[in-house]
Parts: sequence; C-alpha cells; structure tokens
Amino acid sequence: MTKSDSELDPLWKDLDWAIGQMLIMGWDGTEVTPQIRNLIENHHLGSIILTAKNLKSAEQTASLVQELQTIARQAGHPQPLLIALDQENGGVNSLFDEDYICQFPSAMGIAATGSTELAYSVAKATATEVSAVGVNLILGPVLDVLTNARHQPLGVRATGDDPQEASQFCIAAINGFKDAGVATCGKHFPSYGNLDFLGSSLDMPIITQTLEELSLSALVPFRNAITAGRLDAMFVGGCGIQNAGMNVMHACLSDQVVDELLRNELGFKGVAISECLEMQSLIQEYGVKGGTVMAVEAGNDLILLCRAHDVQLEAISGLKLGFENGIISKERIYTSLKRVLRLKSICTSWQKALNPPGLSLLSKIHPSHLTLSRTAYDQSIAVVRDKENLLPLSQSLLQEEELLLLTPLVKPLPASAATKSMLEKSNSKARSIHEKWVHQERGAIMSGEGVFRELGRSIARIRNGKLLHTSYTANGLRPVHENLINRASAIIIVTADANRNLYQTGFTKHVAMMCHMLRGTGQKKSLIVVAASSPYDFAMDKSIGTYVCTFDFTETAMASLVRTLYGEIVPQGSMPGTLRKTKKVSKTRQQWLVENYDRERDGSALTELLRTLARSSTPSLPYLTTRAQSFELFNPHVEEAHFVVRNSSTKTLYGFVATYYTKGIGAIGGLFVDPSKRNVSIGRSLHRRAMRALLQKQGIKRVQLGITFPGVFPGVPVDESGSNKSWFDNVGWDTQFPKRLTNMVIDDLGSWTAPEGLLQSIQRASISFDLIHGLDNAESVLNHIATHAGPEVVELYRFALQETNTSGVVRAKNSMDNLLGTVIICTAASRLSTYIPPLHSAHGEDIGGIIAPVVPATAQSTLILQGLAFMGVRQNKAHKSAKSALSWVLNEAHEPLEAMGFEVQQTFDEITNSPENWSDLS
Repeated sequence: MTKSDSELDPLWKDLDWAIGQMLIMGWDGTEVTPQIRNLIENHHLGSIILTAKNLKSAEQTASLVQELQTIARQAGHPQPLLIALDQENGGVNSLFDEDYICQFPSAMGIAATGSTELAYSVAKATATEVSAVGVNLILGPVLDVLTNARHQPLGVRATGDDPQEASQFCIAAINGFKDAGVATCGKHFPSYGNLDFLGSSLDMPIITQTLEELSLSALVPFRNAITAGRLDAMFVGGCGIQNAGMNVMHACLSDQVVDELLRNELGFKGVAISECLEMQSLIQEYGVKGGTVMAVEAGNDLILLCRAHDVQLEAISGLKLGFENGIISKERIYTSLKRVLRLKSICTSWQKALNPPGLSLLSKIHPSHLTLSRTAYDQSIAVVRDKENLLPLSQSLLQEEELLLLTPLVKPLPASAATKSMLEKSNSKARSIHEKWVHQERGAIMSGEGVFRELGRSIARIRNGKLLHTSYTANGLRPVHENLINRASAIIIVTADANRNLYQTGFTKHVAMMCHMLRGTGQKKSLIVVAASSPYDFAMDKSIGTYVCTFDFTETAMASLVRTLYGEIVPQGSMPGTLRKTKKVSKTRQQWLVENYDRERDGSALTELLRTLARSSTPSLPYLTTRAQSFELFNPHVEEAHFVVRNSSTKTLYGFVATYYTKGIGAIGGLFVDPSKRNVSIGRSLHRRAMRALLQKQGIKRVQLGITFPGVFPGVPVDESGSNKSWFDNVGWDTQFPKRLTNMVIDDLGSWTAPEGLLQSIQRASISFDLIHGLDNAESVLNHIATHAGPEVVELYRFALQETNTSGVVRAKNSMDNLLGTVIICTAASRLSTYIPPLHSAHGEDIGGIIAPVVPATAQSTLILQGLAFMGVRQNKAHKSAKSALSWVLNEAHEPLEAMGFEVQQTFDEITNSPENWSDLS
C-alpha cells in the first residue's frame, strides 16, 4: 500500500533528499571513488547501477556493494541503496567469475529449448547469484519482440519474433527473478525490436510503427508482463518515435510514452527508469539539465546517468532548478519518491544489504548451477537442417580426413575469460549508431582465432586428430582460404550476426559455391554452417544443407556445440518464434494416448503442471492458486471425469482436461497443456476424449466451455490476441455468442469506502438485505437460482449454505418480501477457496469472497447488484479481510461495480453449443 505524505519519514520533507532518490548513477572503476561517495553522502543518491567496468570478481563485487551500502547507512539514508545490474546471460553479463558465477544461455537460447520451466530455473539461478553479492534489482528481462528479426541489433538478447511466446518466456523469467528475492525491470519500452537506422535526423534509431501496429505485436509482452503483476520497474528507451500520431525525439522524455502509453493505457504502477541521459544527441538538443527535467515531467521516477561525474552533478542541479522554476511540483517529486521507496521495501532491507552472503552461498550453489548451465546449453543447440546427414561428424568424417574451421572477427563477449584477460586493452574507437545499440560495453576487437581458439582446441581433442583453423575478414576469400578448403574434407564456417556483418554472408556463400564445384569433380567437401549468435543468418537459405545455431559464442555454448557436432548429445533446440511454429505444422495431427486421471498417480504431477503454467502464463491466475484438488468436487449431483496425457516413464503430465455433467449440461471445466509441449496436438487429443465422454451421457441437452463450480475456468480466458478462442474455433466450437464472466477485486479493503449516495438510493428503492446460513431456510434461494442460473450454480449455492461457519447467502428483497437477488459471502477460511482461485491467496493475505451474484434483469437490477456487492464488502471488512474478490459478474454488469471501486481481475467467455454440432470427432 502506498504511503501518504504524512506517513513518510520526516527526512523526506527535505527536497534534496527526495531528489536524490530519483536518480540512479554509476561510475568507472572497481573501487569506491570520492565522486560516488560524494553523491551518496552529500547528494543523497539512492540507486547505483553497476557495469562490467566496476566488477572484477564475485568476492570483489560483494565487498564493493557492502561498502556502498555502509556509506549510505552512515550518511543517514533511511533505506538501503538500490543496486542494479545487467545480467541477461548469453553475451550480456556485467558480472563474470568462472569460479562462482555461472554462464547461462541468452534469452533466445532459452526460448530455443522450448521450456518455460527451464527459463524460470535459469532466471532464479541467475538472480540468486547476483543477490548473493548484494544486487537487488536486475535490469531484465528484455521484453522486446523482434518484429524485423533479421536486422535488429538486439539479436539474441530478445526471445524472438512471436509476441505470445516472448510473453511466456519473459513472465517465467520474471517469476524466477522474483522468487529469488530480486526486483525486476522490463526493457526496453516501448520497443527496441524494430528500429530504423535510416533516414533519421537524430543521432539514434527511430520507431516508425504506429501505435496500432505496436499494440498488435511489440507492446504485447509489455502488456502481459504488467498484467501478470510481478514487474517492479520498466526501463524506458531513448529511441525516437516518428509516425502519423507521434513525433518524439527521445521516448524516455515524452509524456505521451511514459505517462499516457505506459501508465494510463497499459496500467503500469511501478517505477519507470529512463534511458541514460548521457546520450550525446540529448545533450546537444536539450542539455543535461533540461533533459533531466523533461524526463521527470514525462513520468520517469528514476533518471539514469551512467558515469560522468560532472554530468551527474549537472543533472542534480537541473532537478533543483526545475522545482525552483515551478516546472516540477512537490507532488510530482513525492509521487516518484513513494514508488521508489515501495520498490526498495520489496527487494531490500538494511539487514540484507549490509550482510550479503557472498562466497559462502555461491560456493554451495555453484555445482548445481553448473549442471543447470550445461543442461540449458545442451538443450538450446538447434540443428535446423542436416540434409546430407553430416552430423555427427564422428560418423561422416574419417580420422585421417582433415577438418577446417573458419571463424570471423568478432567482439569478445563480456561474460568470457578471454574478455577478462583483455579488458585493460579495450579499444575505444568510435562506433556507428547501429553498433551503439548492440552493446553497452565497448569490447576490444580480437581475431577469430582469439575468441574461437578454445572451440578449435575442443574439436581437435574430441576427434583426436588435426584441425585446420583460421579466421576470415571483410577482405573475403583469400588464397590461404582456398588452399585450406582444397585440403579439407569437411569445412565448418562460423558466422555471428551475418545479417549485420554482410561480409560473413558473402564469404559463406562463396565457400558454399566453391565446395559445390569441388564436389562436382568427385572431391569430398562437407559443409557445416554454425550461426553462433543470431539464428536468422541462413535460416531461410536452403542452399546451406547443414545449419546449426548456438545463440551465443560463450565458451559454454561452444562446448555444447562440440558435443552436438560429435554426437555426445542429441540436439533438442529449435528456431524461436514463428519459425518454430512453421516447423511444427507437419506434426499437428499427431495422436496422443489419453488416460483417465488417477488421483494417487497423477495428483502431484498435476499440481506441478499448474505451477509450471503459473510461471509462464499471463495472467498467472487462475493457475497460481489452483491445485490438483481444485478440480474434484465429490458432489453426488455432479458426474465428473478427468483425463490426462502423460509420460508413463517419467510420470510427467503433458496435459489435463476436466469434464462435468449435471442435469443435461456437459462442461469442460479446464483444458491445459505444458507450454513446452504445445503445437503437437496434445490439446486436440484431450479435447476429443473429453467431448466423447460428455456426448455419451444420456439426456445431454447442451455442452459448454467453462463451469462456475468448480470455478477455476468459468469460461475460456479472454486474451487480447484472441488466440484462446480461435483454438476452440479450430477444434469445432461455435464461439460467436459467448456469455462474458468477469472476476473483480478490491485490492485494498482497508481504505475502501462506499460510493456517495449508494445507501440513500437503496433506501429510497425500499430494498432490504438479510444473511442466511444452512439449508433450513434455503428453499426460496435454491428455487431462485434454479430459475435464473444453471444447475452448477445451484450446487455452488448448496455447497456454500452447508458451510455454516465460513459462508452464507445475502438476500435482497423488496417491501413485499419478494426475492430480488442473491449472492454468496464467504471468509478466507471457507473451503470455497479450493474451487475458486481468486479466493485463495498466493501471498498469505486474507481474501473475502463475494460469489455468484444472481440478479434477474429488471429496471432495478443495477442497484440491486451494487447493494449485494456492498453488503458483501461490509461482511468481508467485518471479518478483517485484506481484499474482496468478486467472482463473477455477467456481461456488462462489471461497469457499475467498477464505479464502486472494484477492479477487473480477469475475464472469461462461457461458450455453449448444441450436442448436434459434434457428430464428427475425427
């Protein structure tokens, strides 16, 4: 709950202190400098960003962070410093220590595994490691969608080009970070996934898509991550936006982007962090003082200034001047202050900040994390094509035949031993605009032999024979290359972002043509192309017969590559996003064995599947608070039958479907599949079995998707893309006329008050309310429900009335004692929370329930509904509930409840069809 000004520490009334909390700054050097000490002690700087230039090892990092926090504590800071770090894995890690910090695949490499469970585990391991050295804010995950995948500098830092897949993997990563106790920061809003580097008058790339186009693709993961509810901060990019509706020179300086788009349209309530304001284009255009004020005006809460001390002091001066000039109000400063303090309260404390576990924890977890690292890399390697069955090389290349390795010139990755040994020799030559957006750090250029030397050594060791190895450059195919190609029987060419380094494309095609010609003379010239970064280099070029992707060229990735080339592991990875789906089309009619659900055998596996779905779905409800027992009613009036697709060897569940039948109505009450097993027809197989079971029932009158008791899925979850509903369209449902059910919530019941005039309106209408328990007085209520709702709602009311200590029914009556409407009220202790996920808290709060209001349509129905909801809230408050969950209201009935302070939590479409629609289930 956000603190009011009166609840804040009196220290924050000093605006110098408050302004210090609105800045996040860094410096160059591996020790505390007088400049950074001055910022913390005298300018009350509240947040620090660490980069590779600050960090030598895990031990040094823990010591450095502890020293920074001690300085803050001694300087009187009420809360610890935020310590932020880029640790995206793959090629973007600020902290490297091969003895204690593990290397994991890039975001796209993790997506290539197809496993959101692995994404969660890797994110949790990464966050656990950086937390051990005192970091409390991880600048990730990357939420960008590669709309123009082949030409974007983000490359493998992003998940891929499919917005829904990106959402799943990013939410899994967020959950991993959060479960390790670290705060999260999505980036780069509104998108770095389709930047235009041509035709810009700015010294930076621009977004040319319209807001409508962005909303359909680029903004989807941002929206879904916000909806999932665990994203603490958002990094707002510095790119330009030029389209018909917006002309913005720097996104992070625009209130259209931050306040309107991010906060108002997407509903983000966390901390907005600006791109670094030390950009030359910004300095030239506005100056640092002006830019800093504009960033705050736009809606940013933390202003990033990376390393130049004079620029940082100028920014502080600018904020003070902005307040003195009346441009920035006191209220605006305190709005950001409260957001930042709330973030700090979530991720740190003085006890935690001053006592990082450091090496003692890292040494314990390192062995298991090394195993996880190897598993993740091994599962990420993708053999996209192998037309001539060249892999494994142990079977296609004889011992006496020569193997040639050709590698490009590349910048070393920060997370590598090679880089650590060369950091002091970093080359600071000017980069192009495009290059600046590839990496924050300037790495030294070193030869292909340097970066890929260990790859060559590993191949030579595993084949126990000679390896020819040389690099290639923009100078193209040279006589030395031709001589080596003539000698070798097999050639491996490594590329790294060939679409942005076109000499690599030209060189590879030239070698491929030469090999083709030599094969025509009877010579053996096997060609394998390895994309060691972006998988798009030759993804669509079928002339490259054997094509392997590793998604980064860290030493760990190259070790997995060698194991793949020589058959020690079977490659499991696949192309990310839309290319993965294209590849899987041929499998969509696969048949799976469907078995009856067995509680003893499958119960724990079902609960584990639900946890996996919670980590990778948006919103995470209803999966987050659902367990296996949520689907089993044991009700004599309801027939239930549930089915699974499972791996009988590992006991893992791949998918689950629940069915119910009562009084002529058959319903599917839940159908879900492990995210890593989607697009291979498991859902179709489960659906077919469920429908066959329901249609065999005597007297069936209608079939429906969704059921309100149990209320895990009252209908098909509504998603913006419409993908859920379209899936059911594709398996035969007519989804044109759904019944909309909305779950709602009051998150802060303690501060809720009744809308002005509501009680007076109820009294004028002569509507009265009473609360009943037990079945003795319930006949009129059950008759009312049977008349105006389905038979499953009757069973829901019957269940609630029998729970006399924890639930009851509120009746609305007119002056003639006629029943106008009803609603179930329950406390947090009610067994209804087992079956209705919104009532069950994942975080331990007491949640009161207002369940299944049934109000026939009349002129007074809106007022009756509001009255029933008001009575429910009053009962929930009386039982000391922290929240009120209202599940569910029909169609547009949520609108008058929103006016009362309820917020929409999740919406579902209940879909009803006639059994005659299902004559063919082939």
